[in-house]
Amino acid sequence: MPTPIAKNRPRRFRYLVAAVLLFAGLHGALAQEVVREFTGTDSTLTGEFSVEGPWLLDWRLDADFEQLVALDIALLDAKTGVHVGRVLHTKHKGNGLKLFEDGGVYRLRISATLARWRIRIMQIEPEDAEKYTPRRESPRF
Repeated sequence: MPTPIAKNRPRRFRYLVAAVLLFAGLHGALAQEVVREFTGTDSTLTGEFSVEGPWLLDWRLDADFEQLVALDIALLDAKTGVHVGRVLHTKHKGNGLKLFEDGGVYRLRISATLARWRIRIMQIEPEDAEKYTPRRESPRF
């Protein structure tokens, strides 16, 4: 006569297999690596970060007030200090993603007013870049 432990082995094995499959599925869905993360409340020039194309800039802006909050992010070439382009300008709390095709060594110039901000630089796979499509901005009145 099988012991209760022996009876539960097939069930435990099924749970183990299900857990392994679930982990493998999540790993495939999370094909992005956080390269750097920056947080703050003041204006600053971030440290350098190196990325290959494509990559994402994931931003979040929070504040205690609905008005007077502002966040500007500019991308700079870390080696020369040359302004590559404006990444973001907003006067509203929120979050978003920006996709970049070209890799390099960069820094961010962040100008913040009455804000708490967080920026993550994430390396993604080329096939995952197709999943990120621009959203049309609705006009704010």
